[in-house]
Amino acid sequence: MNTTQKAAAVVFEKVSKAFGSVVAVNEVSLTVEPGTLVTLLGPSGCGKTTTLRLIAGLEMPTAGKIFIAGRDVSLLPATDRDVSMVFQSYALFPHMTVLENVSYGLRVSGMKKKQAGEKAEAVLAQVNMPGYGARLPSELSGGQQQRVAVARALVLEPQVLLFDEPLSNLDAKLRRQVRQDIRELQQNLGLTTVYVTHDQAEALAVSDSIIVMRNAEIAQKGSPRDLYEKPEDIFVADFIGDANVVKAEIVRIDGEQAIVRVGVIEIPLPHRGLTPGEVDLAIRPESVQLSNGAAGDALAGEVLKATYLGGHIEYTVATPVGELFVIDPRVHMMFSPGGTVGVSFAERGVTLVHP
Repeated sequence: MNTTQKAAAVVFEKVSKAFGSVVAVNEVSLTVEPGTLVTLLGPSGCGKTTTLRLIAGLEMPTAGKIFIAGRDVSLLPATDRDVSMVFQSYALFPHMTVLENVSYGLRVSGMKKKQAGEKAEAVLAQVNMPGYGARLPSELSGGQQQRVAVARALVLEPQVLLFDEPLSNLDAKLRRQVRQDIRELQQNLGLTTVYVTHDQAEALAVSDSIIVMRNAEIAQKGSPRDLYEKPEDIFVADFIGDANVVKAEIVRIDGEQAIVRVGVIEIPLPHRGLTPGEVDLAIRPESVQLSNGAAGDALAGEVLKATYLGGHIEYTVATPVGELFVIDPRVHMMFSPGGTVGVSFAERGVTLVHP
């Protein structure tokens, strides 16, 4: 199966979609580069699933244009687009065997049964399901059913593969395994893939780039590392992982850097277009550093809660700039509730954000 050569770019040019008076997607422009996996991430109702359905041809745009491999597909139905979709519910035919499910699209398109079966077997092997062709979906685990759904989409050799919350029906351990399988398969085949989820850990794990959506628009797009370490605003900071958002003050601007005062601490940070005065500062929980006692160059903190979680300890610490949520990997030592600690910040994971 030579999917790599078919990988295609997906481009939105000011695409909008309205359902009556409700605007689900508002003038969205985006580009999914060929052979990359881009995740649409956001809370329920933000427009991510509607955006996916617009790519699939299951919805038509109210305004704007959609291009796949340079071809304007804005008004083409799903059947005329070289796109396959893996649904949240798997949508397998319960009365058909695994092989019949995977080969169904090929048979409908007119391929002979023997050839369709051979292609289906080859793709089942790619998703680590060889020898399962004679089984019924009811005889498979949730993770196996998900793999069959992926195989059914892959066998059509689409230019673009779409995933709509594909792991939401799986338990936590299985989710980790299947997301690794999906990412490995996508990279091996060089498939252009658009993936929808509301789970930020899932998005960080599988994506080349992430598009965070809010209120039918794009809030920010970038690599997983950029979005986690350099969120543009409070919404993105809070949605991509946990973030402590505190009030701080830009004392002065020095070139690209701002000198930012947080309580008694002054730290240099990229100013990101902000000017002297009160600002919001996003601090990742793992970037909060605790020490014994309150030193002069640290904030004075009081431990309110301490929870041991095996691989790390979570704290809630009261400070002059507000309560901070802290993740500390030092499980060999534990600060007790009621104790006094010094609070400082790591160089990474601390950033100025727009309101």
